[in-house]
Amino acid sequence: MKKKLTSVTFNDSAEKREKLLAVIEEYKGKEGNLLPVLQKAQEIYGYLPPEVQKTVALGLEVPEAEVFGVASFYAQFKLNPDGDIAIAVCLGTACYVKGSGQLADKVTEIVGLHPGETTSDGKYSFEATRCIGACGLAPVMTVNGDVYGRLTPADVAGIIRKYQ
Repeated sequence: MKKKLTSVTFNDSAEKREKLLAVIEEYKGKEGNLLPVLQKAQEIYGYLPPEVQKTVALGLEVPEAEVFGVASFYAQFKLNPDGDIAIAVCLGTACYVKGSGQLADKVTEIVGLHPGETTSDGKYSFEATRCIGACGLAPVMTVNGDVYGRLTPADVAGIIRKYQ
C-alpha cells in the first residue's frame, strides 16, 4: 500500500530541531544509521514530514530519495501526523480474513480518507496497520489507541461518532 502525503502545516520548534540535530550527530558516520535516525526523528516529531527527511538527508549525507524511500517503505514510519481522531484498521492476516478490508472501506466512506492520509485540518488520520496482536478479536480497529474487536462495517460509524 503506497503511503500518501497530505497537505498538513509542519510545526517545528527550536527544541525539536536541536534534538534532531543531536541525534543526527550521534549517528553520523555509523554503519546502518538511517533507520535508527528516522525512528528517533519520528519520536521527536510524531511523523516524518519532508522537512525532517531533508534535514536527515543533509545531516547523514545521503540522498533525499533514499530517506524518502526508507520512510515510505517501512510501515512503522508515518509521513503524516496523527489526527485528533487517529483511526487504524488492522489488515494483518487474521483480521483481513475476517473482513477488515470492509472496515477500512467503511472508514474511507465515513471520513473521506484512504489509509496513510490525514485531513488538512488535522481532525482525522487513517492508517492501515499490520497485526496489532489482537487476533482473537479479529477484525480489529483502533481509535486513539482504544481497541475495538469483532467488528462489522455497521459498527464503524458508531465508534467514530464517540470521538467527535
